[in-house]
Amino acid sequence: PPQPVIAAKEPFPVELKAGKAYGWCSCGHSKRQPFCDGSHKTAAPEMSPLRFTPREDGPAWLCGCKRTQNPPYCDGTHKGEAVQGAPL
Repeated sequence: PPQPVIAAKEPFPVELKAGKAYGWCSCGHSKRQPFCDGSHKTAAPEMSPLRFTPREDGPAWLCGCKRTQNPPYCDGTHKGEAVQGAPL
């Protein structure tokens, strides 16, 4: 499967609203990180955003490195050398 580009080497702090649908950028090309702006259509057509709807209002840390095992939420993967040592 295609690998996303690393958008950031740390998570994005966001305020989410319960019941609202969001599109998390899974390819790393969006200019509206961590959310999708449609850039995947030309930059990574084989990829698509992850659509999710939170159950509760509140803050969340959304993955910026695009390597999390718990998308769209950060799981700390960005702390590893594979992400920290990679070019942006």
